[in-house]
Amino acid sequence: MKRILYIFLIVFCFSAFAKAQDLAVLKYKGGGDWYSNPTALPNLIDFCNKNIGTAMDRKPQSVDVHSVDLFQFPLVHMTGHGNVVFDDADVENLRDYLISGGFLHIDDNYGMHQYLPKELKKIFPEQELTELPASHPIFSTAYNFPQGLPKIHEHDGKRPQALGLFYEDRLVVLFTTESDLGDGWEDPEVHGDPESIRQKALQMGANIVKYAFEN
Repeated sequence: MKRILYIFLIVFCFSAFAKAQDLAVLKYKGGGDWYSNPTALPNLIDFCNKNIGTAMDRKPQSVDVHSVDLFQFPLVHMTGHGNVVFDDADVENLRDYLISGGFLHIDDNYGMHQYLPKELKKIFPEQELTELPASHPIFSTAYNFPQGLPKIHEHDGKRPQALGLFYEDRLVVLFTTESDLGDGWEDPEVHGDPESIRQKALQMGANIVKYAFEN
């Protein structure tokens, strides 16, 4: 009974707050720097507010992975360089969040790929991360990327990949790796990226925001 009441509460919270169209940064355990790229999301939010009609608060909140506050946000962004660990409470909360309509974007800031798959397997044990085809709507919701995920930073020189997990045919987790969109969202002087590269990163970020808010 307690479990049923809890699920009812979080679904009610999600329904009440999802229309606010704000996003948050996910705080997680394991030692990874969840707080990296401090200028990235404010810049992405500015870009989205100016170009795709959103009205997001420019200062994204940070929310613990096990907190009911997670359900206030239709989109939660996760990044970092290192280890990630989800305990049982984290897994239960994240799964409830995702199946009730939430969306998690994980952007590998270099070094997350070796840790993420096993932690995501705890949430959806029946699934493996699968690469999204370039024809997936997330690559064309606002800006067209006919080749799929753009390459922003070199990292290991591998091709960029957009990997997903689904719930009832709805994409609920997007893991972008070997691309580093977040570095492209940061202030120009942080990484010295050409403006053309920054625009690709911001446009792909806007696609993710629009997709998450509309699906």
